Amino acid sequence: MLFDSVSFKTVVSNGLVLDKNGNKMSKRLGNAVDPFETLEKYGPDATRWYMITNAQPWDNLKFDLEGIAEIQRKFFGTLYNTYNFFALYANIDGFTFSEPEVPNEHRPEIDRWILSELNSLVKNVDDYFSDYEPTKAGRAISDFVDEHLSNWYVRLCRRRFWKGDYTEDKISAYQTLYTCLVTVAQLSAPIAPFFADRLFTDLNNITGKDKADSVHLTNFPVCNNLLINKDLEERMELAQKISSMVLSLRKRTNNRVRQPLNKLMIPVLDEHFKQQIEKVRNLILSEVNVKEIEYIDESAGILVKKIKPNFKTLGPQIRQTDEADCRRR
Repeated sequence: MLFDSVSFKTVVSNGLVLDKNGNKMSKRLGNAVDPFETLEKYGPDATRWYMITNAQPWDNLKFDLEGIAEIQRKFFGTLYNTYNFFALYANIDGFTFSEPEVPNEHRPEIDRWILSELNSLVKNVDDYFSDYEPTKAGRAISDFVDEHLSNWYVRLCRRRFWKGDYTEDKISAYQTLYTCLVTVAQLSAPIAPFFADRLFTDLNNITGKDKADSVHLTNFPVCNNLLINKDLEERMELAQKISSMVLSLRKRTNNRVRQPLNKLMIPVLDEHFKQQIEKVRNLILSEVNVKEIEYIDESAGILVKKIKPNFKTLGPQIRQTDEADCRRR
């Protein structure tokens, strides 16, 4: 038999929805969750986001209402607050994205960094959806919003929005944050269709940059590889990690951030690492309120190295050696 064409269909099967302890839900055990009450209380978007990002759709899901509340607070709450911050100052300054777009090379490094991270996110999310990995896509979007956009970019750029003068720097900040919010709405739309559509339309109704009436009628974002700078992403990640560790140590030792410290010692094992730290030196010092950074290497006599064997690799080799010794005996 001959076929003129062949079509292939992919089916994604859901696993079981269990209670938070991993037991099967049933009315008899009293551990069943009423889906209509859950949707009424938490909304469809938060419920769907929780179910997709907590476990792969085809795996069993341990369902916990506290998890949905956390998603509401940590992801949707953070994204809403970021939009609210943008809208507040955009309305004050009358920003409508009517100005020519500021070229990437004229933008401050913090703008170029977040746009690089944004385009890396677009590439990764597109790949995840194409590979039927919605869990990874949702988690990547959540991490971007929480760790990069809100906790780092907006927090470090607040003064740029507060300034009275409507300069190119301020316009760049508005354009950058607007682009991030619209793109996040488009990336999130397959998982959170209602929230994403409201976010998109609230932004687009003011600027009119997109002729579509809904986020679901727009094209999916396309990665701009020219805006991706992995070297910049790497050193900003180092700044984030080092700042986080220092602030954590301050908290553990009851040293308030208001109290300046004289020196921060950072172990350096290669020149590239040192150069990357130097480029974000002032940012780190400002974040942790320390006066200077001192780099220490092996010759300083301070570093302590610990060696942990890779047992998975070492095991078969030891076993082969033991077998060879037994044969010789």
